[in-house]
Amino acid sequence: MDVAAQELPDRSPDTRRWLFADQLGPHFLDAPGQPVLLVESTEVFRRARYHRRKAHLILSALRHRAAELGDQAVFVRSGTYRDGLAASGEPVSVCDPTSYRSRRFVRRVPDLEVLASRGFVVSERQFAGWADRRGGKRLLMEDFYRDVRRQHGLLMDGAEPVGGSWNYDHDNREAPPKQATLDVREPWWPTEDAIDDEVRADLDRMVRDDGVEFSGNDGPRRFAVTRREALSALRRFLSERLEQFGVYEDAMLAADPWMAHSMLSVPLNLGLLDPVEVARRAEEHGREHQVRLASVEGFVRQVVGWRSYTWHLYWHLGEDYKGRNAMGATSPLPDWFADLDADAVEANCLHHVLAGVRDEGWAHHIPRLMVLGNWGLQRGYRPAELADWFWRNFVDGYDWVMTTNVVGMSQHADHGVLATKPYASGGAYIDRMSDFCGGCRYDPKVRVGEDACPFTAGYWNFLAGHREELGGNRRMSRALGGLDRLRDLDGVLHQEAERGSGPP
Repeated sequence: MDVAAQELPDRSPDTRRWLFADQLGPHFLDAPGQPVLLVESTEVFRRARYHRRKAHLILSALRHRAAELGDQAVFVRSGTYRDGLAASGEPVSVCDPTSYRSRRFVRRVPDLEVLASRGFVVSERQFAGWADRRGGKRLLMEDFYRDVRRQHGLLMDGAEPVGGSWNYDHDNREAPPKQATLDVREPWWPTEDAIDDEVRADLDRMVRDDGVEFSGNDGPRRFAVTRREALSALRRFLSERLEQFGVYEDAMLAADPWMAHSMLSVPLNLGLLDPVEVARRAEEHGREHQVRLASVEGFVRQVVGWRSYTWHLYWHLGEDYKGRNAMGATSPLPDWFADLDADAVEANCLHHVLAGVRDEGWAHHIPRLMVLGNWGLQRGYRPAELADWFWRNFVDGYDWVMTTNVVGMSQHADHGVLATKPYASGGAYIDRMSDFCGGCRYDPKVRVGEDACPFTAGYWNFLAGHREELGGNRRMSRALGGLDRLRDLDGVLHQEAERGSGPP
């Protein structure tokens, strides 16, 4: 069944609108008073193990939306979506959901009106047309991003980009400052309420009485679950954090996991904020307050560029994309990694990042890519299994988010569809872009021995093991040439074989 880029209608103003838990913003309704159906099904938590923080956010967001809408909404708690729909007892419409599994389901429900998807900067139909017009050329994110900027008039001076350049990424790669934390105001944090108390009690009951297992630790809710909260988080970011966001966008500090990041991925992916709205507010704030252009552009590129590009590739590349494994990675996730057992890990960078996932269900994009993803790539973890681990353990994770980001970008399992070379690095990169290495028992400059950095040794072991697959990649020629200059390569390979799947 083809479930992507179909000729679907995009308005149904009088029919009760079923909202999934990632479709909670006003732009998923056609009129302010449109009747709504909300279905809370906890069956998904019995099928697979999700992070406790993620489960809390989803249920809290649904229940807060039901409370906001009052009599405008029918709120059904049921074992399955099918039971919830049957309980509504009237015609229902739904915006196309965000996973292949959900799309197949809604198409099997009799008399359910399925509308075009929403919440992204261009429609699936528009993206399919853009891809066709490429005429076989690579679907480059940069080209997509520029077309989106033109279409929506974002950061444009007439027909030209503001400042004369489309992309200021080269100005957003500063190493972290020589201090423990950035000198920025903390992100906006929500105040929990009675709904959160109820959610926490229900999750405790599922664990106690129903045998449901969650990963990670419980803790205070960190992210917005209502439209009002999301706008508060957006305002705080723009007024207090945007200026420094771009400067240290790629940096990591052990004592400052939030850095100057926006913390808006959760409300965006819950559908509480529209991405074009967020980008336009960032542009307006930047112009009014003369915010550093590279920071504004870097943020806009993430919101309307990479996020929507990832969404559309998820559908464009097809459901079987997730099974790609060009690097032949066959190792299952070891228990310590799957269980977020950060205390078993001595390597400082991996310990801190894994502990952050355990405690918060979150890390910004560089720890995801260059610590967790880099480790998985070096150790040959199965790409599809790793992608599932990411979307079940990250509070902003969904199958559409993580499939292309992990399988393609992080694990290079598509052999270059998304990225022209693997995002593999040794300890030198982590040392340059973080303060993790200073307090670590391993030395990023050492490849063999008790002090050998597992990322440095793992990097050379990865290159040696994939020399044939990467040999035709011009961007890897210098790195592969370095293998022949390593006098201790045999020692590295023996050491890494002995390390096995245990924690570093």
